[in-house]
Amino acid sequence: MAAEKADVLLIGPPKPVIVNGLSRAFNLVNFPDGKEREKFFDERGPRVRAMAVAATEERVDGPFMTRFPRLEIISSFGVGYDHVDAAWAGAHGITVTNTPDVLTEEVADTAMGLLLCTVREFPQAERYVRAGKWPQKNYPLSKATLRDRTVGTVGMGRIGQAIARRLAAMQVPVVYHSRRPAAGVPYRHYPKLIDMARDVDVLMVITPGGAETKNLINAEVLKTLGPTGILINMSRGSVVDEPALIKALQDKTILSAGLDVFAREPEVPAELLAMDHVVLFPHLGSASVATRERMDQLLVDNLLAWAAGKPPLTPVPETPWPPKQHKRS
Repeated sequence: MAAEKADVLLIGPPKPVIVNGLSRAFNLVNFPDGKEREKFFDERGPRVRAMAVAATEERVDGPFMTRFPRLEIISSFGVGYDHVDAAWAGAHGITVTNTPDVLTEEVADTAMGLLLCTVREFPQAERYVRAGKWPQKNYPLSKATLRDRTVGTVGMGRIGQAIARRLAAMQVPVVYHSRRPAAGVPYRHYPKLIDMARDVDVLMVITPGGAETKNLINAEVLKTLGPTGILINMSRGSVVDEPALIKALQDKTILSAGLDVFAREPEVPAELLAMDHVVLFPHLGSASVATRERMDQLLVDNLLAWAAGKPPLTPVPETPWPPKQHKRS
């Protein structure tokens, strides 16, 4: 007799790679809308053994996980997993996985595109042409260039190193700040962010989100970066104190900013939309069809490995494999 399929709760959109990849091996259960959730928790919660979290808008915290007493694994889409309380999960014998590596180069490409657009004003120049202004007058010379700049990355993980490789190939000096030096990288490490902000011309933010990095880029850091400084945020909107950034841009405390992420996505503050000296992307970091499908597949592969009794492919540090057994409460 064939083994009974495990119930897997799908949180987020029913993307084809995820649905097709999981439906054969599991009973894939969709998470209902708000009105139906209490009934769902009572009737289906005790049967759910795994979650496929395909969207980051849903907060998967301790009280949420307690509604699923048989839960063993959460396979989450994306490198960042601050929407999942991984520390709580690890303390209660639940494994959390993410989807690193498969998006590293795509995000690094996007970071370089955002940096070039911001420094050289490429979107503004393109709008200038479309507005029919070029026949009357050449577009003004860009105020900034990469030729005389040092880029300081805030974070030097997989994506930070991929960005640094690209910058080094372009003969742009790179330094970085992180809590501890990264192994095997040739770039100068700054233990203190404020010291790095003083010495660089561009801050490239690529550190994880979450409580530890909330408002890490604050008014003091921006003031230290200075009037010729540029901020690029490829991380999470929470890492930058958004009101402080808006004020710094309005007051010309810094020269410009390129932002792929915002505090309350998809809402973008009107003050930022009104500024022509900033570049705004709609969270494009890994947003190509090819890369997103690879991320979806890794989400699936983590669950398939678990179902086969094998170690998950990419467990997060807070939930090492094999998980410790703890009593749920």
